[in-house]
Amino acid sequence: MSTAFGSINTNVSGLEALNSLGNTNQTINGLQNQLSTGLSINSPADNPAGYTIAQGFTTQINGSNQAISNSNQAVSLLQTATGALGQQTSILQNVRTLAVQAANGTNTSADLNSLQSTVGSLVAQVSTISQQTQFNGINLLDGSFSGAQFQVGANQGQVITASIGSTAAANLGMYQSQAGGAYSGTTGSTANGLAYAASTSGAFTSGAMQVYGSQGSGTVTVTSSGESAASVAASVNQVSNLTGVNAQAYTSVAFNVTSTGDVSFSMGNGTSGSLNNSVNISASITSVSASGMSSLVQSINSNSSTTGIAASVNTKNQLVLTDVNGNNISMNNYSGSVSMTDSAGGLTLSAGATSGATIQGVVAFQSASAFTVSGGSNVGASSGSSLVNLNQVNVSTQHGASEAITIVGYAIQQLNQQGTQLGAVQQRVQSALSNEQTTNTNDQAAQSVIQDANIPQVSTQLTQAQVLQQAGIAALSASSQTQQAYLKLIP
Repeated sequence: MSTAFGSINTNVSGLEALNSLGNTNQTINGLQNQLSTGLSINSPADNPAGYTIAQGFTTQINGSNQAISNSNQAVSLLQTATGALGQQTSILQNVRTLAVQAANGTNTSADLNSLQSTVGSLVAQVSTISQQTQFNGINLLDGSFSGAQFQVGANQGQVITASIGSTAAANLGMYQSQAGGAYSGTTGSTANGLAYAASTSGAFTSGAMQVYGSQGSGTVTVTSSGESAASVAASVNQVSNLTGVNAQAYTSVAFNVTSTGDVSFSMGNGTSGSLNNSVNISASITSVSASGMSSLVQSINSNSSTTGIAASVNTKNQLVLTDVNGNNISMNNYSGSVSMTDSAGGLTLSAGATSGATIQGVVAFQSASAFTVSGGSNVGASSGSSLVNLNQVNVSTQHGASEAITIVGYAIQQLNQQGTQLGAVQQRVQSALSNEQTTNTNDQAAQSVIQDANIPQVSTQLTQAQVLQQAGIAALSASSQTQQAYLKLIP
């Protein structure tokens, strides 16, 4: 800019020096602000586009920090639940051990009642844990913790869902569909509740059954009406890897002995027409009592290693024949003066009246989850399954203790499945946590590139600006001195 030489009215050089000095001061203020905050962008005016990007990263980083905290809390909740499941499993392991102890024939009635009292207390504790396990006031194991969502990411929809079913004793146990068998359409049971089928030719119906379980479906074929429950159960177990459904077989029948005297017959575990592992049984019955039938019981039991059949006399003075593996109990060549009728009244054994008989067992379909059986009527099984829960466990009898072993075993399996599911959820949460921590670190690094001040560079620029400031002040001072010199020319 030029002006009249020697003007004292307008100090143009001074104005120019002042303007430059103002710009320098503004630069110094900005650089000092960067040094004091460590940020190159302190307001939208510093860098409008950069400010918007930096704020976007701030939003993501804040969300990530909270998601990391959420994930850690979710892991703590899951660990609380799995810890309680572990306690319940430990209790049920003890219950199963007591059931195994109670199933032994060396226990007295007092022993069994004492064991049942202990079992009852332990089962009650399982329900107590289910009701009282909480995290931050939230019930975890009573069945109300369903569809809970853990927000493990910074954005909407980044969730992991978890559900925990009720682990109370009433909801744990064995799902079962039991085939009771039939003789002339009648299902019988002994005094201790064991179902059976008594027939001269077989009570089952040949054909295919379809088992639908938690894992899938499988086909089981009943080959003949006289097939043993043990054989049917073995066929079910062969496809258990497809269905998740297992089977157990048990054969037991109770006979009312209606007369005394000598008796003899052949006994085995095949059909009446063709006995397997056949033995000859002979005895003398002096009275309808445990002592009066002791010789018959002893004769049958002395051959148990061959036939697999055991005999006993129950509290009703009935002769009970049992094959714990579910094989048929078959008899023929019956002779003597003793007459026996099964407790359902469908089969009478007496000399001349019956040449032979086959007692078929019961097939119990069992699983840790609900299932259905299509065609189960072939062996007398219902189509659906029902839960036999822990509250129904009773080890005060030897048979009840034997059943308890299976029931508790399935309950433990259910807890293990629940624990496995929670463990898988915890792994997912921990994986999301690790990923979120990595993402958070990278977001902060990206934000730093945009927003953080380069301190060495800013310090250098500040030094340069301060030198310019000093030069500007010197120039402003020089311009004032020039105008003052002009005044000397005035006379």
